[in-house]
Amino acid sequence: MSHGTYDSFWQERNLLPHIRAITPAVMVVGGLFDAEDLYGPLSFYTMMKKESPGTPCSLILGPWQHGGWARTPGSSLGDVEFGGKTSIYYRDSVEFPFFNFYLKREGEAPLPTPLVFETGSNRWMRYVQWPPSGAAETSFYFRERGVLSVEPPPGKNGYDEYVSDPARPVPYTNVVSILRGVTYVVEDQRFASRRPDVLTFETAPLERALTAAGPVGAELHVSMTGTDADFIVKVIDVFPDTTIGGHASEGGLGAGYQMLVRAEVMRGKFRNSMSVPEPFVPGKVTPVRFQLRDISHTFLPGHRVMVQVQSSWFPLVDRNPQSFVDIYRAGEGDFRKETERIYHAAGAASRVILNVLR
Repeated sequence: MSHGTYDSFWQERNLLPHIRAITPAVMVVGGLFDAEDLYGPLSFYTMMKKESPGTPCSLILGPWQHGGWARTPGSSLGDVEFGGKTSIYYRDSVEFPFFNFYLKREGEAPLPTPLVFETGSNRWMRYVQWPPSGAAETSFYFRERGVLSVEPPPGKNGYDEYVSDPARPVPYTNVVSILRGVTYVVEDQRFASRRPDVLTFETAPLERALTAAGPVGAELHVSMTGTDADFIVKVIDVFPDTTIGGHASEGGLGAGYQMLVRAEVMRGKFRNSMSVPEPFVPGKVTPVRFQLRDISHTFLPGHRVMVQVQSSWFPLVDRNPQSFVDIYRAGEGDFRKETERIYHAAGAASRVILNVLR
């Protein structure tokens, strides 16, 4: 709490500069729904490929919670099913052959290429590199009346707004529990869609499958009545509104289920630097750009791509007082209601960027 910015205290604890000239073969394993640390395996793998290019290095990403590849069968997470025991497959067909070869020199050398599970379609994909080559950065723009479109907004004055009240923050889950839990990362987001302080944008039903693989970018153009705010961006797979033959839709999920695929928070004062925070100027349109962690997901035909934007995610993220202060020492009077505007206009086109593979 004495180091609320990315100062020397944190910089000295950054492991990435030390990941160089690694000689043993490495297999980096991570969970696509790891609530604790998806940043770690992705960053480690990227640094390994850059600083130790001659060392065999594999990246394995499965549909798992933190450690789920070792502690669970990997057949489901919360209400979302993955079509098989993915962790058993990993342990038997990926992990065991890796150690069998590099510790005993038995069997064949494992391919040092990314093996990533694709949720939605529920299949393992082998790539030459990660993020996959051939993926095209595709912008999904916020439009009027809650539309999400690959076409940029034509007008010059479009925006949506909401009142963010620290006394009534948006919860990160609809589950009542004394524990944080791990299933909120795939939880149905309809409880959030119904709130007036959550903006929702969605595409029309997809005519064909859309697969996104790799990092997700967010570019918001915002203004506010105060001097600081958080912005949470969520990418969601919306299942069809109607069921087939009266039964639940694919994966065992009900009609209209809004499956959270990825979400991330940007504390606004760190929008330009994690070391040097900056206040917002009230009423001034300001860009806020940040990255969400990588995804590997197929939005099936008939589904919709949804993006939600909000300014609290409580108590997963501590409340922003919405005034430019040291939050760890904020007093009661520092917490204020604030009106947030998210712009969808020419020259201020808020959007998310997906790496669309097919």
